[in-house]
Order: sequence, then C-alpha cells, then structure tokens
Amino acid sequence: MISARRPVAGESIRKGVAPMPREKGRKVVASNKKARHDYAILDTYEAGMALTGTEVKSLRAGRASLVDAFAQERDGEIYLHAMHIPEYAQGTWTNHEPRRTRKLLLNRLEIDRLLGKLKESGLTLVPLQVYFSDGWAKVEIGLARGKKSYDKRQDLAKRDADREIARAVGRRGKGMAE
Repeated sequence: MISARRPVAGESIRKGVAPMPREKGRKVVASNKKARHDYAILDTYEAGMALTGTEVKSLRAGRASLVDAFAQERDGEIYLHAMHIPEYAQGTWTNHEPRRTRKLLLNRLEIDRLLGKLKESGLTLVPLQVYFSDGWAKVEIGLARGKKSYDKRQDLAKRDADREIARAVGRRGKGMAE
C-alpha cells in the first residue's frame, strides 16, 4: 500500500516543480521625508496594516503616498488616515477606495504604551515609511513632536556644516589643497 504524504508549506505538489520563492528582506514602497523635517521623532514602531487584495497589489507595484497621512486612536485601536494608495489598474468593481481609513495591527501592550504617551501634550503619530518586510506590508510610525521654525533652521545649518566637513575630509584624503 502506498501512503500519500501531504506537502509541507512552500513545497510543490507536482514532482520536478520548484516551490515559489518567498520574499526576503525589506522593500520600501513610500517614505515620508517631510515628516522628519517637520517633526522631532521620539520613538518608532513597526505595525502591520489591514489591507484589501487590490491595495496589496497596488503597493507591490510601488504606488503609495504618505503626504498628509497621520495615525489616530479610536475605540482603543490605532488607525491610519489619509494615506493614498491608488486604485489597482487591473482591478474591477472590487477595487478599494484610495484614501480610506486603515487599521494598524499592533500588540495590545504597544497600543497601551502609545496611548499613554499620546496623552502628553504636543505628541502625534506620523507614518514614516511603508514597506514590505518578508512579504508582509508594514508601516513604520513615529511618535513625534512638532518642530518650531528655528529648530528646522538649526537642523538645516547642522546638515550643511556636516556636509562641508565631509567634503573637506574627502579633499584632504585625495591630497587636494583647500
């Protein structure tokens, strides 16, 4: 009697056919550079997102925008508002709404810690990046405090000074006179 063995996850049913490779690493879809300019990021968290099928396909095509997006607490959960994921081109009537509110998937302990910190005045949750981590769509959110205009000027001056120092070190390493 021949016993049929069931295939293990990732194993092909047909003989001689290689299994589908799993995505590894981190593939960034969208990043919010303006958030790092406008806010002082105090802490970052990685959260999953509750998405529909066409949203995932549109993200895999590299289409998303975090401009004006923000995260907010509602009923003890964290939701991402105003993130734009355009409709999937090959989608049908099952396509998603581009700017719908999406639930963020965090541990209860992380949510409670975030809600405790958000009670402080002047703190907000800002999405920093959307990416795929080992095939799963993730969003990096930052606990942030808004910067004043003089803070922004100080950051720009510091970045310019660092760039000038790097140039001088590079010229000196190449033996060029200043």
